[in-house]
Parts: sequence; structure tokens; C-alpha cells
Amino acid sequence: MVDSGLEGSKYRVCAISADTLRCVEDKLRCEDERRGLDGCGIRTSDFCPTVVIMGKEKLHINIVVIGHVDSGKSTTTGHLIYKCGGIDKRTIEKFEKEAAEMGKGSFKYAWVLDKLKAERERGITIDISLWKFETSKYYVTIIDAPGHRDFIKNMITGTSQADCAVLIVAAGVGEFEAGISKNGQTREHALLAYTLGVKQLIVGINKMDSTEPNYSQKRYEEIVKEVSTYIKKIGYNPDTVAFVPISGWNGDNMLEPSPNMTWFKGWKINRKDGSASGTTLLEALDAIQPPTRPTDKPLRIGTVPVGRVETGTLKPGMVVTFAPVNVTTEVKSVEMHHEALTEALPGDNVGFNVKNVSVKDIRRGNVAGDSKNDPPQEAANFTAQVIILNHPGQISAGYAPVLDCHTAHIACKFAELKEKIDRRSGKKLEDNPKSLKSGDAAIVDMIPGKPMCVESFSEYPPLGRFAVRDMRQTVAVGVIKGVEKKVSTTGKITKSAQKAQRNK
Repeated sequence: MVDSGLEGSKYRVCAISADTLRCVEDKLRCEDERRGLDGCGIRTSDFCPTVVIMGKEKLHINIVVIGHVDSGKSTTTGHLIYKCGGIDKRTIEKFEKEAAEMGKGSFKYAWVLDKLKAERERGITIDISLWKFETSKYYVTIIDAPGHRDFIKNMITGTSQADCAVLIVAAGVGEFEAGISKNGQTREHALLAYTLGVKQLIVGINKMDSTEPNYSQKRYEEIVKEVSTYIKKIGYNPDTVAFVPISGWNGDNMLEPSPNMTWFKGWKINRKDGSASGTTLLEALDAIQPPTRPTDKPLRIGTVPVGRVETGTLKPGMVVTFAPVNVTTEVKSVEMHHEALTEALPGDNVGFNVKNVSVKDIRRGNVAGDSKNDPPQEAANFTAQVIILNHPGQISAGYAPVLDCHTAHIACKFAELKEKIDRRSGKKLEDNPKSLKSGDAAIVDMIPGKPMCVESFSEYPPLGRFAVRDMRQTVAVGVIKGVEKKVSTTGKITKSAQKAQRNK
């Protein structure tokens, strides 16, 4: 609930869902949500000039910004949030004043992000709207802000899966070469994005104002050629990728075509289901294909009593089973942002009321699903494809680190190293390797140390990717190829579930 800022006003603005705003005056409600505040005779500008009332037709997409350290991720992201985002004018003015006082006025875009990051690191909860910005087609959420230490873990276990990755590459002399080198993060981040199922990519060739000469067409073309070759090896099709020469600092080709790069005739992408073209980074974001949310899949929900619908739909009256605890009960009501829902869809973070289930019965990391349609079960073991990122020694059979998979954090044992594979093509290189080291990719069998519910990546992507954590860092990432379910005995079925099943 946000005060309107109008002296003595009774109005409040509250976000009831991520894509619509409703105005409430005492008990009066707007009949037509899509008219927004203006439809109630209240001027939107009275509240916050940077907030644009969202129509229902605007979709939400999630992006992740990746790239080598110092490639300009913070400045570029900050620029987008600053110009198109949900930060109110007063906050911007405060940041500008502080930046100017510290003699860093020209750093204002990165400053916005740095201030938000500093507050987050101090444990202050930041309104997630600060990590959002708007294009003409989409409401864009930045899943993980640049520079965050747990980048990889968050990309896997975060609340959302990215619909598109924006790879920022620095064009400055020596900078591009450092990023694309064997030790650079450009390669690693792009490979990770593809491995973890982010199939749409945009490449922002940043710092065009610091090439020699400035805004060099030759340098841009050279970088496009090299990045295209690399991303093709990973699995991306360069024809479907927009390459945009930008300056996150000066704003060239960010929101408007740059007068400094008249040689740039725009980017073009060719896809099976349609082509797109444009000049700016914002237009490239608008060309992202809308995600297909898997509503047709059987239901899966993460943690309870609050969880995120990953696949399928959740409705009051459904009978659901929780795994690995094997508890079946009826859903009495579903709500999001304190509003009752008749149906929750993939991506919705919801609270739901279940009958005859105590707090002791269910815990973080449990998965809920429709008891009649492929109900979730405890995993006895699973086969996964892993990439070792950062391990100081060798990994052998018997190694038992912690796995972060959806909201579960459970120790799992590498029971058998089945085969070493080429990390790009997936071709087998060696059967039953004795050990694995950083940079290796392999197919392994894993056994959870405690009851755990996971699914194959091909069927339920959010429940089939994981990070391997050890020594306070991410040592590997993986996707689950197949799961052997534990033979389940009859679990607890609550009275309300039995009654609901009889009535159907």
C-alpha cells in the first residue's frame, strides 16, 4: 500500500498483481481495472510520474544480464531502470544529489544500481519494482542484478527462470579480448545461460565510445564475428541474436538511435516464426518472443504454504499431494497479493490454504502436484548432466556436496561417474572416468542424502536444474536427465481430501 502523496487524500494505490493497478477510495472500487487510475478521475501523475498504468495485455518477461566483470553491466542495466523503470522521481533525485556531492555525478546510472545493491547487502528489503523497467510490449524484470555474488545459484534456484539473456561485451581496446579469453566470464556466462535453458540471447556491444577511433564500425564488426562464432559453438543460432552497438554510459542506441553511429543500419533477426529488426537495445528487448508458460503440464508448486506455480494450474477444490513427505490434501483457497484467485498460473507466487495439514507435515523444498495427474514423488536417485565450474581439486565417486534445486538444499552423493562428455556438443569422450576437474562435463548418477523431490529438466525445467555448492561457492551446475522414483507406500490422506475425492 503506497500513500498517494496528496495532502489529506483518502486515496491509496496498491499493486494487486504485477500487471494491473487498482484504485480504492474507502469501499469504492473501479469497475473497470484496465481504465487504471485515470478512469477514476484521478490523475496518475499525482502519484508518481514514472509509473505507467499497465494494461492487462502487457506480458511479463524476465531477463538476466550477463558478461565479463567491468563490461558495463551495471551502467547499462542502471540506464534502463533509470529511464524506463519503476523508481520514483524523489528516489532518483536523492541518488543524483548524493552522486553529485561525492563528485560522481556522471556515474548516475551505475550509482542507481550500486545504491540498490548496497541496501540489499545491508539486509534492507528492496521493493522488487526497482528491478523492473518497461518497454512498449513488456514489463521486464531483471532476475539477478549484475555483480551479485550468488549469480549462478540465483539463476538456477531463483524465483524466476530467465526468458532471455542479455550478454554485455565491452568493445574497449583489450577489454573484449580479456572477456572472451579462456579465463574470461563472457564464455562461461553464455555457456551457463544456454545450459540452463535460456534459449534467447541479445548481445549488447558496450563502450562503443571508447573504441579507437570512437564508435568504430570495424571494431564492432570484428566483435560480432568472434562472438557469433563462439555462441554458435555453444548452441545459439547467431541469426536469431540481435547484436546492438551501445554505450550504456552515454546512452547511444539504448533507447534512441545514436547520431554517433550513422553507419549502423540496425540489427535483424530471422526466426522460423517471424523476423524482427530495429536499432536500439530497447527495441531488441521488445523483439523477445513471449514465453510459453506451461499451463498444460501437470501441476507443480514449490514451497508451501507459499509457493510458486512452476507448471500446470492451481485451483480451489483441487486435491494435491506433497512430495517427498507423501501428504495428500484439498486446496481450500488460493490467493496472491491478498486477493482470492479462481486459478493460479505458472509464475504466480501464491499462498494457499490447505486443510488438516500441520506445519510439521510440510517444509521448505517440498513440491506439490495434482494427486490425479502425475503426482510428485520422492526421488530414489537421478541421472544428471553436470558442468564442473570451480573446484580446486578432483571430484570422484562418493563426493557429497549440497545441491540447490528449486527451494530444496540437500546433500547428494555423486554415486557413479558414468561418462565424460564434450561440454558443447554433448558427445561422449570417456566411459567411467575416475575423476572430474574444473571445465569438465559429465553424466553422473546421484543419490540424495535426505528425502528430496526433483524432476527431469525436459518435463519440468524449474525442478530439473541445480547448483552444486561447496566451500561457500558454486562448484558445478547441472540438469537432470532422468529420475528413478522411490516406491511409495500409502501416505497421509487428510479427511478433506477423502471427502473431496468422494464428491467428484
